[in-house]
Amino acid sequence: LAIAKTFIGIKSMSKISETFKNRKALITYITAGDPSLEKTEALFYTLEKAGADIIELGVPFSYPLADGPVIQASHQRALKKNVSLADVLKLARNIRKKSEVPLVLMLSDNLIVRYGIDKFYKDAQKAGVDGVIVPDLPPEERCGEVKTGDLDQIFLVAPTSTDKRIKMITDASSGFIYLVSLKGVTGKRQALTPDIGGLVDRVKKYTDKPVAVGFGISTPQQAKEAAKYADGVIVGSALVDLVGKKASGAAITRFVTALRKALDA
Repeated sequence: LAIAKTFIGIKSMSKISETFKNRKALITYITAGDPSLEKTEALFYTLEKAGADIIELGVPFSYPLADGPVIQASHQRALKKNVSLADVLKLARNIRKKSEVPLVLMLSDNLIVRYGIDKFYKDAQKAGVDGVIVPDLPPEERCGEVKTGDLDQIFLVAPTSTDKRIKMITDASSGFIYLVSLKGVTGKRQALTPDIGGLVDRVKKYTDKPVAVGFGISTPQQAKEAAKYADGVIVGSALVDLVGKKASGAAITRFVTALRKALDA
């Protein structure tokens, strides 16, 4: 895989990090273009109204990274409609005309390299994107003077990360730290890993930046449990599953509202 060489300077508090100041952050993930770009835009506003604090848009890609079968299937549905990175940036521009909710793109580094590394970061910022998650971009590869502008670069901490690596990742990240709660790929789980508190504590030893837990959180009760320790939770597969099953906007609103209430409790 091609690796983008990314330089990250010291940033002041961003719109993303500000989100964590007053309450536990609810971060939701949906795949751009599933079932269509128009419906993704409408869904974005639905998530915002239901209480999502940060919304991740997954850019469809043919090669699965850490995605389980639910998100893989959503990427395939979007790719069948030829949804591209340029299309998603255009979608972000449209969203920014109506919403100020922090918007994060989650995508493969291959898409960035193919688009043009400098061009991508410039165009993403112009489109109103607030942050970027690139799961296959290791922090130790970041070098060389590629400027991300005001975009937050959010890196993932795995449960198997050593203390040395956790420190490196937290130093490199801005916006928040994405803590993967379990080994394996994304997907709904019956229960959280029993040591979620210990995982969060390990990360917080090295940073004052917000820590959000993702992978496997699929119910309000799980979100509430994770939020006892973390500053926010990330819900993806459960939401993408509802979209794939053609759930109504009302059903999606009920689900996200229940997550919001669980975090606020």
